[in-house]
Amino acid sequence: MKVLMTEYLRIDLDTENWECRVCDHVIGEARDNYKKGLLVYNRDPADIHPSIIDPTKYKFTFCPDKDWVNIYEFYCPCCGTQMEVEYTLPGHEPLYDMEMDVDALKAQWSERDELLEPTTGPNVMVDRHSHNH
Repeated sequence: MKVLMTEYLRIDLDTENWECRVCDHVIGEARDNYKKGLLVYNRDPADIHPSIIDPTKYKFTFCPDKDWVNIYEFYCPCCGTQMEVEYTLPGHEPLYDMEMDVDALKAQWSERDELLEPTTGPNVMVDRHSHNH
């Protein structure tokens, strides 16, 4: 059974692997950090957040200082889908943001039907323009 974890990631509980939801590529072991199996692009912060004011005149330009900030983009090595983006300190390892208890997932999903696409809840929006008084 495959369990959807994010928009682009799922866990195959039978093989205990992370998979890309776009191309089915096996990314790595589900008991480990999925980011280890992805391509990483260390972006220059100025590419994402260009200076708002003239950097020749001002020290602080609203652009993150690359000596203080890394922007890591993580991509599927097979199809190139961007899986995650994180801001972190230079030299810092990629964050371990989703540590799954695979055994608990197996128990939780043992009596459920597999979901191939995300589901949505009921429409609970209240019509704010009508009055009942």
